[in-house]
Amino acid sequence: MKTNEIEPLLDVMTKLRDPQSGCPWDLEQSFSTLVPFTLEEAYEVADTIERMALEELPDELGDLLFQVVFYCQLGKEQGLFDFADVVEKICNKLTSRHPHVFGALKEASAEQVKESWETIKAKERNAKSLYSVLDNIPLALPALSRSVKIQKRVARVGFDWAELDPVVAKIHEEIDEVLYEVKQDKPDSERILDEMGDLLFAVTNLARHLGVEPEQALRQANKKFERRFRSVETLANQSDKAMEEHTLTELDSYWNQVKSQESSNR
Repeated sequence: MKTNEIEPLLDVMTKLRDPQSGCPWDLEQSFSTLVPFTLEEAYEVADTIERMALEELPDELGDLLFQVVFYCQLGKEQGLFDFADVVEKICNKLTSRHPHVFGALKEASAEQVKESWETIKAKERNAKSLYSVLDNIPLALPALSRSVKIQKRVARVGFDWAELDPVVAKIHEEIDEVLYEVKQDKPDSERILDEMGDLLFAVTNLARHLGVEPEQALRQANKKFERRFRSVETLANQSDKAMEEHTLTELDSYWNQVKSQESSNR
């Protein structure tokens, strides 16, 4: 079915939630139970884009849109809001945050647009009577993404290094602190956990300073490692020994062979 309207999807959602003839699973859902599915659908959209499987994107975007429609149906049933309210909210927000398009600010550079966006967001937070620049950062965000948001917020009020050297030095400092805890006669797992958290936070800060999205970088690293390890498994399977019978030196040799092959194919 092709249509430029949202009504057919809203109608489907209404029928799914009909108390008499609706779907039992859909009728059991609430705002809180939908959250894991929403996150999953968002990641599936991200994965589709990263794989450049754009022919799959309409389907994945539809799944994500359905999550929004589901929340709107729940809000409508509880007399809180409906889809029209959501559309109005986002339209008003986008209009107010783009004065270079809808307001007096004209011919703005990309950097000016970004600065204006952050300034307007800060005013919106102040209007909500928030007491800290760190207020209103969603707890449900992935830890790496939340770290970036925290660091960006504090940087806005000057709590940030202007140069790269101290950012890197902080990483080395945190590595030393992790190793110090590990080398204790009786290592404290809680202390190691705490220091590892500091190290990851410091590495995230370096990524932010370099303009790298750490969540995306880590996903890419995971994908690269998986691809290379599968090739290592293939090489191991071609030998006369099972994977587990190889020494680490032998497996490392396979790994270097795979890396070398990838480099030559670029």
